[in-house]
Amino acid sequence: MWRRGHRGRRSWARRIWSAAWKIVASVVALSILAVLLFRWVPLPTTAVVLQRAAGRMWAAEPLPRPQYRWAPWSTISPHVPLAVVAAEDQRFPQHFGFDLDSIADALEDGRRGRRLRGASTISQQVAKNVFLWQGRSVFRKACEAYVTVLLELLWPKQRILEVYLNVAEFGPNLFGVGAASEAYFDKPPARLSPDEAALLAAVLPNPFRLRVERPSPYVRGRQAWIREQMRQLGEGYVTFNDD
Repeated sequence: MWRRGHRGRRSWARRIWSAAWKIVASVVALSILAVLLFRWVPLPTTAVVLQRAAGRMWAAEPLPRPQYRWAPWSTISPHVPLAVVAAEDQRFPQHFGFDLDSIADALEDGRRGRRLRGASTISQQVAKNVFLWQGRSVFRKACEAYVTVLLELLWPKQRILEVYLNVAEFGPNLFGVGAASEAYFDKPPARLSPDEAALLAAVLPNPFRLRVERPSPYVRGRQAWIREQMRQLGEGYVTFNDD
């Protein structure tokens, strides 16, 4: 009887283990298919837009409805991708989704008790905003790292940057350069000037506090710094031939 019970427990353990592996394999397969699909298909929405739309129902104060409009790469002024790379991730053309130097600097700041600064790359921000939920848990960060690797493996750099320009938040619940260009400058994104592109990029760290329509001296200072970085990087810095 003991042997029969022992064999029964081993049988259940094997079933649980098999089921767990099937779930993991299914999640991996579905994630790969989703990333592959959106390599070519314009995103109808994103995870963060859906979360913001749901959050409006429980908000204590009325929040603006999320605005999101897809703008293909060919309809965006070349000043815009250069501006956001200059502002957010200057090693974007060279790294494989993770800026190890920035991560090391951030860890060193934390070790010395300084204020932690972000080290997320454009690829990581796309992974988080398009496919994942918001949060700071270790599990979510692990999922972000996994999706970032998939993006770098399955999408060309230009596609990653194109999607970033369409999902970045340039104002409260205002997503994408297409919507931002019309809202702030009353023009399509193809006609944005270098100064306007730099102003949009200047508010990316915190679009709820830093405003395009009412730029503070700090935002103007960031705008000027970004313009200088754009000049130093050069117009061809975000020209890609990997699509």
